[in-house]
Amino acid sequence: MSADLGQPIVIENVAGAGGSIGVGRVVHAAPDGYTIGVGNWSTHVLNGGIYTLPYNLLDDLAPVAPLPSTPQLIVAKSSLPAANFRELVTWLQSNKANVGTAGVGSASHVSGLLFQNIAKAELVFVSYRSAGAALQDLVAGHIDLMFDQASNSIPQVRADAIKAFAVTSNSRLAVAPDIPTVDEVGLPGFYISVWNGLWVPKGTGPDVIARLNAAAVKAMVMPALQKRFAELGQDRPAPDQLSPAALRALQKAEIDKWWPILEAAHIKAN
Repeated sequence: MSADLGQPIVIENVAGAGGSIGVGRVVHAAPDGYTIGVGNWSTHVLNGGIYTLPYNLLDDLAPVAPLPSTPQLIVAKSSLPAANFRELVTWLQSNKANVGTAGVGSASHVSGLLFQNIAKAELVFVSYRSAGAALQDLVAGHIDLMFDQASNSIPQVRADAIKAFAVTSNSRLAVAPDIPTVDEVGLPGFYISVWNGLWVPKGTGPDVIARLNAAAVKAMVMPALQKRFAELGQDRPAPDQLSPAALRALQKAEIDKWWPILEAAHIKAN
């Protein structure tokens, strides 16, 4: 996007409270198009059902463009004594596993909680400042399990640094065809895709949003970037789903779907 916009882009990773602090930074920024938030299913859907936020995820932000999405992998440290998913569940039901997450309310945390209920296993959740930090500890063997975005975990799976037991989608990943789907291993319908997007503060001009959207769309069709998305197991949005309106519709539909699930599961930040 930087080349198309003719502006340098500085990336600032703002951690804390499942990403809600970073989202708040965008909410309170000047609506001039120079502060853009990169968020996802966790920060722009789940957090609203788990935290008491000082802002409204739909009303206080303006959508810009959807970005590629990725399913999760159920991964474990390489020394965990399970050769397949059934053996993993058996092991979890008789051992108290430490599960790394990117914080309360993150995609990795919510996935783990839902899995815990289905597998009838008692898991101990360990919060990190980021999924990357949790993955480092998984590779080091300090924690047992993660529900991690495929784009984050695939390089470590390829390096045999961790084990992958299933992908949370209804089809196998082209970049990792040996990893079975949740349907194949006996966890039917446990589909979780972490989609991403760009947002700006409420009040940002429509012309500015249109300019940012055009730059994002142009970047996503660059051959080098498409190749990188494929290598990471990421799926680009469909051509008719690239508008700001499409991102808002997706976010609203996901809020309507997931907030009742979170409430029924009594998932709340302490």
